[in-house]
Amino acid sequence: MDALTLALFGCLAIAFVCWLVSVLTHEYSWVDRLWSITPPLYVGFFAWSAGAFDARLAIMTALSALWGARLTFNFARKGGYAKGGEDYRWAELRTRMSAAQFQVFNVVFVALFQHVLLLAIALPAWVALEHHGAPLGPLDAVATLLFLALLAFETLADEQQWRFQNAKKAARARGETVASGFLTTGLFRFSRHPNFFCEQSMWWVFYLFGVAAGGAPVHWTLAGAVVLSGLFHGSTNFTEELSIRKYPEYSEYQRTTSRLLPLPPRA
Repeated sequence: MDALTLALFGCLAIAFVCWLVSVLTHEYSWVDRLWSITPPLYVGFFAWSAGAFDARLAIMTALSALWGARLTFNFARKGGYAKGGEDYRWAELRTRMSAAQFQVFNVVFVALFQHVLLLAIALPAWVALEHHGAPLGPLDAVATLLFLALLAFETLADEQQWRFQNAKKAARARGETVASGFLTTGLFRFSRHPNFFCEQSMWWVFYLFGVAAGGAPVHWTLAGAVVLSGLFHGSTNFTEELSIRKYPEYSEYQRTTSRLLPLPPRA
């Protein structure tokens, strides 16, 4: 059985386990808890399947592992792996659907679709495996540097958000009035979601390794990055809808600040 088929079977097995555990625990963030773990495993599996050292696959494995370690750390410190650490958006969605509708949504989207997407964004490594032994080139260097730069900026954005939220929580615990409920300084002065921008961009950059290996600028594995961006678009809309409901002044922040791409603030 070839590596891609094995990866797909593994993906479906993980999706089934996540669905089963969500039904048993009534928590629906099990995919979230694996979001930063499964893509590096897929990339590492494709590298291992080469049977011999491949420099490109080694670089891709290292970069995806760095991405996964950073995201896992950030998710863990926010309590994502703790009992009851469910994403607040799932609870909101449950109020908008009947119980039966949400269970269908849980099977089709939460468990199956998202896990298939996590495999899809790792598939440039499968392309590299299919062209095992293709020499490294300038595009590999560009992709590596861009990926690391985006990883650094996302780390900075998450750190700024983490410090802001902790300071806000501490101020409220002291009974102090908080000037703003959401962050508008640092990288968030230029983009409302700089971390989302970096997250999506990294997987577009990751696709470039497949281009470098196979030579074709457009390959069907580009679908992973495209669908990920589409998912983030919908998720960002939902997140901002909840932010405006909680903080009406967020609409002014929307007017003056770019949604994703970091740009100078508008007057």
